[in-house]
Amino acid sequence: MDETPNLGLPYIMAAQAQKHVTHNEALRTLDALVQLTVLDRDLAAPPSSPADGARYIVGPAPTGDWAGQANNIAAWQDGAWRFYTPGQGWLVWVSDEDVLLAFDGTAWVTAGGGPPPFNPVTGGLLGVNATADTTNRLAVSSAATLFNHAGAGHQMKINKATAGDTASQLFQTNFSGRAEFGLAGDDDFHVKVSPDGSAWHEAIVIDRNSGEVSFPNTVISGGRETLTANRTYYVRADGNDANNGLTDSAGGAFATIQKALNVVGGLDLATFQVTIQIGDGTYTGAVVVDKPWVGGSLVIVQGNVAAPGNVIVSPTGAHAFYIKATLPCPLRLKAFEGRTTTSGDVIRLEAPSDIECDGLRFGACAGAHARSMYPGGRINFMSAYTISGGAQRHWYTEFGAIRATGLTITLTGTPAFGNQFALSDMSGGMDVGGNTFSGGATGTRYLATRLGLIAVGGAGTTYLPGNAAGTTANGGVYA
Repeated sequence: MDETPNLGLPYIMAAQAQKHVTHNEALRTLDALVQLTVLDRDLAAPPSSPADGARYIVGPAPTGDWAGQANNIAAWQDGAWRFYTPGQGWLVWVSDEDVLLAFDGTAWVTAGGGPPPFNPVTGGLLGVNATADTTNRLAVSSAATLFNHAGAGHQMKINKATAGDTASQLFQTNFSGRAEFGLAGDDDFHVKVSPDGSAWHEAIVIDRNSGEVSFPNTVISGGRETLTANRTYYVRADGNDANNGLTDSAGGAFATIQKALNVVGGLDLATFQVTIQIGDGTYTGAVVVDKPWVGGSLVIVQGNVAAPGNVIVSPTGAHAFYIKATLPCPLRLKAFEGRTTTSGDVIRLEAPSDIECDGLRFGACAGAHARSMYPGGRINFMSAYTISGGAQRHWYTEFGAIRATGLTITLTGTPAFGNQFALSDMSGGMDVGGNTFSGGATGTRYLATRLGLIAVGGAGTTYLPGNAAGTTANGGVYA
């Protein structure tokens, strides 16, 4: 036998000449393989200027001087490459990865065998029967995971850096989210679900300040959430109807006014006031109020008080605000501009309720700016406002009532009214005296017909805007 059985170190033979050559050869092999550390394990081509003693695991499909040496140890010694074939169980430290590998007889694997049941890797990665990565630095693949006490209780902590971050537990199907609970984008506690991992629906929100529980998408079986204080819901053009609407941020606000009013319809207001605050932007969704409020309070839909024209509600082929609940739903519309395209009124009231208009702007409209159609229902204009676009009619009553008295009403751009500025029909009533109109309009001033009443406090037949005379018919009264 000329060499050792494991490392292949050459023996010095009896009567051998130049014994130092054999001895030095053995030392070179020991220097290459004892306390083995390599610089890299992925290279296919040898480095161009290796340092003396540099060692590598030859990568797959090697080329050049390394051709045919895949998985072998390449050591640069005395100006040339020398290759060592690993044996099963050899260990090597890969310095550019800070990982300990073992040779299993075929390939280099993470120390402990492979696929590894437990692969600790320095640099912050740990996999248990799984492979960790820089996103999932702890990865576990098993039927269950146990966090046991150490003689008393056990607490698991999930910490986040700022309130806007997320600290939560996510449940997935085939790596697509289906349920999540925790602090999701703020410091309230959220429980939400998803059908597809993309659209999310809030089920429960617990307010961090009060402990108050809300159910944004659900009327609780056997009862409703009862307010204990005034509340504000937020709507923003960059919001999402899967949010809870309780914070003025893209991650907290609703995207539509309809969603906010639907949530309000599931509450017991308990005499407390709800404000729906709308952010600047254009909202093209129609709003339908078909349920009364429980709790008898006023709900305010409010835009930009300083610049109402910055908030525009403008659906196509629908009424902007269609109020048709069978019981009272007191509503104040404030500080935004209403428009419609193709068809539809800006405000259409078919409910026995009061609708208050406060500092609104009325833009171009396919129907009427304000139409009251229900006995006992009234649209009440509370403050000065602007008309910036034409319509078929500005005020329109049939059975219902409109009141606008003592206000300054500004018309810009000479809006055109295709039928009349004011129409009262079918016993409708209109109390519109004492106003100051700034600017002009084109179209017929008024029509009172079929016992409809337009009360102007004796202001005269040219009082209302328009450039064509108004008329009365069929028992209608203008006075």
